[in-house]
Amino acid sequence: MQRYLTKLLIAVTDVLWLIVLFYLSVYVREHIGIVKLPEFDRFGLSDFSFVIFIVFSLMYYEKIYRFRYDFWQDTLKVSKAFILGFLITLSFLALTKTNLEYSRVFIVIYFSMGIILLPIAKRYTKKLIFKIDAFNKRVLVVGLDEQVDIFKNELAHNWYLGQKYSEDDYHSVIIVSQGLKIEKFNKLIDKYLDKHSELFVVPYITNINFMHSNILEYSNIRLNTIQIENKLLIKRNIFIKNIFDKSLTLMVSPIFLLIHILVVIVIKLDSKGDIFFRQYRLGKDNINFKIYKYRTMYENGDEILKTYLKENPDEVKYYEKYHKYKNDPRITKIGKILRATSIDELPQLINVLKNEMSLVGPRPYMLSEEKKLDAYKHFILKVKPGVTGLWQVAGRNNLTFKQRNELEVWYIKNWSLWADFVILIKTIKVVLSKLGAK
Repeated sequence: MQRYLTKLLIAVTDVLWLIVLFYLSVYVREHIGIVKLPEFDRFGLSDFSFVIFIVFSLMYYEKIYRFRYDFWQDTLKVSKAFILGFLITLSFLALTKTNLEYSRVFIVIYFSMGIILLPIAKRYTKKLIFKIDAFNKRVLVVGLDEQVDIFKNELAHNWYLGQKYSEDDYHSVIIVSQGLKIEKFNKLIDKYLDKHSELFVVPYITNINFMHSNILEYSNIRLNTIQIENKLLIKRNIFIKNIFDKSLTLMVSPIFLLIHILVVIVIKLDSKGDIFFRQYRLGKDNINFKIYKYRTMYENGDEILKTYLKENPDEVKYYEKYHKYKNDPRITKIGKILRATSIDELPQLINVLKNEMSLVGPRPYMLSEEKKLDAYKHFILKVKPGVTGLWQVAGRNNLTFKQRNELEVWYIKNWSLWADFVILIKTIKVVLSKLGAK
């Protein structure tokens, strides 16, 4: 009963937010200071209720109220509902010849604001709802201890899911198949299906994201096949990613120029030397290219480092594991801020426009690191390196060199334009949090 009440509560709050969005859109439309726009003939909520019904129905169709998705997956489904709802609304108005009775500008405002504001509203709504323990879904996780602990940690920290680990009176079961023998795995499925519990299975293969895979049924032999693709090696995906990179880079160029002026001033005031640091890096198809970054080190950095390593031999072992120094004496005061916030990498937008890098991709590795890539080299050097990437938003300096490689191969195999968007948003969050810490 509590599960159905939770679904109903979330659905009702979503409808209320869609209504609030209507009045907010009316306010925005009435206060747009553009003389050329036609006069706005306000219409009531009842006249617009069919649009709210369309959007809500599409969100219901996306199973938003049936399953508890992660924030980003939930946001993707909400965005799809609004985009499709926008097209359906325009088509409906055109077919019924009532399009002249509605402000097209208002409709654009409503759907544009909805894509941005509703996920934020849902986030705060769920935070309030799931603070009440009765609304949290209790989940049993079954598998090897190491795998169970991973899910326990996720359920404990990802409050947006509204789930908590429980071994008693649970609502659903997650079976982690990795490491289980097939006989044991099948027995667990039969056991928990027999209890009529909601059952989820984590595939044995964990380096492939099956969310966008196609499942084909062979009914005569009662078997399925799952299509697997190397997403970032498909020509159409490469074309889409290139268009996305260039368009977004050109859009943010004015902001980059303002930041560039400020950074040039502080670098010049802090230490002597060039503004830019240039270095050859490993590129796509193993073709080296010259990367651009803001200079963050002293000009005589090599001499400073030699002296420092003699006095601190532990730093050598640290570098062998993480390919970074714990306390690099070559870095200037301003350089530490630029590196911590990743602002030093902004000049790589030049590399993006030169078609040498992408906005999101694997780390641009140094030439000396080529041999250390080992088996990952084949995948990583098949695509353009990125200004930011999955490893930058999933641990940064806390990850070992091997762990970074694994994340980058996972990104290449499972690329999507939505994944790039999410990584860029998370990168902005990381940068802002670093700025706030200074």
